[in-house]
Amino acid sequence: MGLSIVILAAGQGTRMRSDLPKVLQLLAGKPLLAHVLECASDLAADDICVVYGHGGEKVKTVFSDSDIRWVLQAEQLGTGHAVQQAMLDIPSGNRVLILAADVPLLQPITLHRLLEKTPDTDMSVLTVDIDDPTGYGRIVRNNVGISRIVEQNDASKDELFLTEINTGVILCPSEWLKNWLTNLSNNNSQGEYYLTDVIAMAVTDGINVHGIKADSSVEVMGINDKKQMAEAERVLQARLVDELMTEGVGFADPGRVDIRGTLSCGKDVFIDVNAVFEGDVHLGDGTKIGPNNLIRDSKLGEGNIIHSNCHIEDASTGSHCEIGPFARLRPGAVIANEVKIGNFVEVKKSTIASGSKVNHLTYIGDAEIGSDVNVGAGTITCNYDGVNKHKTIIGDNASIGSNVNLVAPVSVGKGATIGAGSTISRSVPEGGLTVARAKQKNIEGWVRPNKKEVK
Repeated sequence: MGLSIVILAAGQGTRMRSDLPKVLQLLAGKPLLAHVLECASDLAADDICVVYGHGGEKVKTVFSDSDIRWVLQAEQLGTGHAVQQAMLDIPSGNRVLILAADVPLLQPITLHRLLEKTPDTDMSVLTVDIDDPTGYGRIVRNNVGISRIVEQNDASKDELFLTEINTGVILCPSEWLKNWLTNLSNNNSQGEYYLTDVIAMAVTDGINVHGIKADSSVEVMGINDKKQMAEAERVLQARLVDELMTEGVGFADPGRVDIRGTLSCGKDVFIDVNAVFEGDVHLGDGTKIGPNNLIRDSKLGEGNIIHSNCHIEDASTGSHCEIGPFARLRPGAVIANEVKIGNFVEVKKSTIASGSKVNHLTYIGDAEIGSDVNVGAGTITCNYDGVNKHKTIIGDNASIGSNVNLVAPVSVGKGATIGAGSTISRSVPEGGLTVARAKQKNIEGWVRPNKKEVK
């Protein structure tokens, strides 16, 4: 039997107090809806449909590259009405799994268990026990399973004491669901068409309704406000770090690392406190990440040492490099093996070959630096003429003195030496010494002016 997945993502999310639709709020660097889609994609469904509403065009734009069937819920008339919009193109022979876009911590293993434990002709609801069920629909059971789900505002005094709640995840045959949805009523305190009312209809029609419990209430927690977002963030970060520690990654403090994307690591990697990883990041074997580093969309080779307070974005390094402290690798920085990038050095859209050193207070932009080059403190590649960017090329074994300006386009030959304080605007030949600075002049009898007193 085929499987269709319907994800409810039409809610406005007013409690978020944000112009951004709730399903686009970021959790571990990804929209809430992205987490649910990733979970759903593990189930090999025939069809994944997202029911959207408030801010829908923004949502569709963010996920424009995804293979999703989009259905608009123009009026917010309840969860039953939302699912009804999605059913038109779902084959009657499929089972339908209904998920919520604001339940991002749900794991594929739980949904696989739900699918495996539910006979094709039956219905299941994913439930969980919580200490304080206020605000949630309560599960009312009979001797064979679930008899109905009652919402908070419609529950009796006795039903309010029930602690087993509906998570919003429902699995049932499409043919039955289509029929039940057409018979929904909005005769309730909210004036909405509740999806949960199909449970009582199923029981009336003699369909077995199973209540399958999730292992943890945390996994099925819904997100309605920024406080719950923060709680979910910590839960997800702990889960991601636990997975990495299982793979052998060491952490100075597992609670003080943020992974906002995908982090893959080799053997013997160590990560110090307050490191933030965004996008797709890979750390090679034996790499050590110091405290207070931000690394985004970058690949670092084996044996690297990243000292504290560095910012690395869309860059790559070879093996056994040393970066920082307080260094910045900007997009397009490609660093080869055994390169040293020191404190307050910025590298942008440049390649630096093996064994070269850029140790202090230097800007390298739009440059090609050969192997075993030493770049002195305060050196700048002057790559921008006010309109266009130009390239600087430095040959192998060159030595660039301190406080040198390399005015691009310019090239420095192999083995060349440039004296400190030089401004180089023409190509430098191989092997020799080049000095380009004004002759020193000492002014006799000059007196430094005094600061005028303000009357």
